[in-house]
Amino acid sequence: MISAKIENGLHELLSGNNVNIQPSVAELVEKATSRGEAKLSADGALTAETGKYTGRSPQDKYIVEEDSSKDKIDWGKVNRPISSEIFDSLYKKVLKHLKAKEELFVFKGFAGADKASQLSIQVINEFAWQNLFVHNLFIRPTAEELKTHEAQFTVIAAPTFKADPTVDGTKSETFIIVSLEKRIVLIGGTEYAGEMKKSIFSVMNYLLPERGILPMHCSANVGEEGDVALFFGLSGTGKTTLSADADRKLIGDDEHGWSETGVFNIEGGCYAKTINLSQEKEPEIYGAIRFGSVLENVVLNEKTRKPDYDDNSLTENTRAAYPINYIDNIAVPSAAGHPKTIIFLTADAFGVLPPISKLTKEQAMYHFLSGFTSKLAGTERGVTSPEATFSTCFGAPFLPLPATVYAEMLGKKIDEHDAQVFLVNTGWTGGVYGVGQRMALKHTRTMVRAALAGELNNTEFEMNAVFGLAMPKVIAGVPTEVLNPRNAWSDPAAYDQKAKELADLFRENFTKFGHVSEEITQKGGPIA
Repeated sequence: MISAKIENGLHELLSGNNVNIQPSVAELVEKATSRGEAKLSADGALTAETGKYTGRSPQDKYIVEEDSSKDKIDWGKVNRPISSEIFDSLYKKVLKHLKAKEELFVFKGFAGADKASQLSIQVINEFAWQNLFVHNLFIRPTAEELKTHEAQFTVIAAPTFKADPTVDGTKSETFIIVSLEKRIVLIGGTEYAGEMKKSIFSVMNYLLPERGILPMHCSANVGEEGDVALFFGLSGTGKTTLSADADRKLIGDDEHGWSETGVFNIEGGCYAKTINLSQEKEPEIYGAIRFGSVLENVVLNEKTRKPDYDDNSLTENTRAAYPINYIDNIAVPSAAGHPKTIIFLTADAFGVLPPISKLTKEQAMYHFLSGFTSKLAGTERGVTSPEATFSTCFGAPFLPLPATVYAEMLGKKIDEHDAQVFLVNTGWTGGVYGVGQRMALKHTRTMVRAALAGELNNTEFEMNAVFGLAMPKVIAGVPTEVLNPRNAWSDPAAYDQKAKELADLFRENFTKFGHVSEEITQKGGPIA
């Protein structure tokens, strides 16, 4: 419950003469450029740099330890506790900081396209470009909805306020603090806009399971026959790219809920990685970058103002944020029925996992809990080259509740709706990172489309000798040597050694799930 002191402070802030509520896109673009926050690209997109913070800061994220939620939270390295006293002190300082600003910008909108479970939110920004970011990423209200809008959760983003760890009780100058009881997210010390969207996703990951809805870190699209597909994966594994398909309507690119009636988008926009973006390879994303879009840490040619998507001098984690309706082929509203196909995406820097494999129910649960991928450069602060990692449910940084809560919900829904599950490696082939090559996007698209079309239901498979995964022998349009990763290595013995190294990492990681059924542990993981 929000205390009167907290509520009064928020009301006072929003009543100030420096507050711009629900500014238009044109206003925000004008403000951002005139204030020197950002530049316009030749395509009309607003282009901003975020300084030294070009990715999320997971070490600086906290949840307030409160009586109403502390017994539900899965405390640990991901969900770090912080006291109410520290939160209250920082909240007071941040409000004082913002009141002194010449201008503030407020967005009012929603998280969740499902009206029955929709969360009304407001975001308070000191940067105009960040307010345009949240305008793009969250669900924008109609004029009628805005008249009666009352925020259930508030995000306060003050990038230029820096904490003093010796005084404020934080680890660094940066902090992302979620108070589930006071319904406030407090962000300071970082200009990386992704913190705002992921904080609300974390909130939804706490709230939705209580309503029997599975929150998912995935993209989703739907075919002409109403066949829904989900794409699970961490940042950089291809969720946005693979779900943007000209032959299928996009439901959303990153965050969804799965209710009794089907799948719905939590957001109202897309946050696509743009490193090495080209019109040829990713036409939908390329075409969405125009007036109203936000480019983050993309280098512009000083004279022409054309974006150089191959330039990674600021970060590998260059981004574009745009409203979902900037993609031509979308589902309206952003919802559809129950999924028929589920795809787990991984970017394997070891280069040993098959490019596509069909999973049994036990393997699906094993790989969902494992959430193996490689952290790609730039996604988190300090990550400069791919690192093997296990992120439970392909979204551990955003899960306040124990992983088994989400895994059990997914397993139940797979059974109820007879969904087919595939593991797709968008990472390396023919060798480890630095030796092998990144999987060709055109081949990945062909394999995914074959899975969605049901072409792999009756094809011939062979079993991977290390991981026990069923690999299709033939997929039209894909070289056969690609389908079995061992054949893509020049030295098969080197492949065997590296595959066993990764298998051992899987086993070691899975020991933390001691309460998982033996059937999943024995039948779902590596066999050698």
